[in-house]
Amino acid sequence: MSEIVVKNKRPAGFYVCCVAFMLERMAYYSAKYLVFFFVAATLVTGGLGLTKVEAALIQSNLVAFTYLAPIIGGYLSDRYIGARYCVPVGLILMAGGYIVGGSATSAVTMNVMVALVAIGTGLFKGNVSAISGALFEDESQLDSAFSVQYSFVNIGSFIGTTAVGILIATTFAHGSVQGFRPAFVLCGIICAIDAVWFLFGMRFLGQVGKKPFKEGKHTEKKIVTEVKPLTRVQKRKVFAIVLVSIFSVVFWVFWYLTYLAVYDYGGQFVNMNVGGFAVPLSWFDSLNAFVCIVMGPVLGILWFRLSKRPKGDLSLFKKLGLGLSLLGLSFLTLVGAEMSRGAGKASIIWIIAFGVILSMGEMLFSPLGNSFVTKYAPNKIYSVLMGVWICASFIAGKSYGYLYEFASKFPIIQSYVVIPIILFVCAALLFLFDKRLVKLLEDEEPAKKAKMSA
Repeated sequence: MSEIVVKNKRPAGFYVCCVAFMLERMAYYSAKYLVFFFVAATLVTGGLGLTKVEAALIQSNLVAFTYLAPIIGGYLSDRYIGARYCVPVGLILMAGGYIVGGSATSAVTMNVMVALVAIGTGLFKGNVSAISGALFEDESQLDSAFSVQYSFVNIGSFIGTTAVGILIATTFAHGSVQGFRPAFVLCGIICAIDAVWFLFGMRFLGQVGKKPFKEGKHTEKKIVTEVKPLTRVQKRKVFAIVLVSIFSVVFWVFWYLTYLAVYDYGGQFVNMNVGGFAVPLSWFDSLNAFVCIVMGPVLGILWFRLSKRPKGDLSLFKKLGLGLSLLGLSFLTLVGAEMSRGAGKASIIWIIAFGVILSMGEMLFSPLGNSFVTKYAPNKIYSVLMGVWICASFIAGKSYGYLYEFASKFPIIQSYVVIPIILFVCAALLFLFDKRLVKLLEDEEPAKKAKMSA
């Protein structure tokens, strides 16, 4: 009994990484919100006075390249530099980027900010997840651990998206001039504090991340450096990770599309008034973060308990299939809203249901990719494959705008019925081929395994 309790205890270094992620996401989501409004706001109100198109392009570049850069950061930490040393450098670069944003006078300056933040994120994001996973020797804890870490990520998101709007309009404002610039500087200060926090917390990481991951995830075990090419078994595992990342592209391209759908549809056809109070559509971000915060510990406990069953936990492929199904179901709530509103406006309950179901799907999908990579990635390309998982969001971030433009040519009900069908088909494929996909992860060749059992 006591042995189970010990196994369920998470390392202190795991929480160092969780808090680091929380603070970084607090700054990032604040800045992501700020970029669009700051660039498009008039000079009189403290903005740059550029067009909404220019603002959208700069914001989309921020989102896209911060999801692409972790592949480069992962390559460095796999081959040349310990991951723990990349993280604080990344945070300092991000801090500098946000401060540049606070003093920006043109689109060029804002793109300098995007570049600095993207490079910093490349050194930070995948490497923190890689360190978190490498802290665990018991792989049955990984799904649970990354679900909890995802709650910390969303605490940062929730605080960032909720507080920044208030600070801009009140504390940092001077008359008609909105407090965009001080808010960017605050994001920089948060990242600087985060760098100090991580440097302090390094003492709790043991040997993890001191050396490049090609020398082993758990370097205290003195694993011999891998100098040979990938084996056939390792190649199958890499193929499985890439395959799951492709499904991740499908998930995230439609996940991003939901935001455009809500902001467009909700603004026109949903009654956002509750008791005389006009609920801001921007609070949809906060609802998403809140549900993820609540779901993280719940799923963490569920995955850990399932892993202790005689038949084990659900496979990752089935969990991802459930996530895709819930995302599809969330689109159907918009169909329900459209059918119920008649000639008037739909109830806000539809948007709330949409946000809750969407967030549940996200929690079944997103945190588990980090766990999957940690379990099965070969040491020599561990952080790179963590970056590949994150890169799926880059592809989705660059694609969803075009998909939205295409979907907008059709009636709402038609678009929001076809999209769930695509998602349900993808989910069905994961369930249908689950056993074959699981075989890709086995440590022995199928033929060799059959010969041994004979």
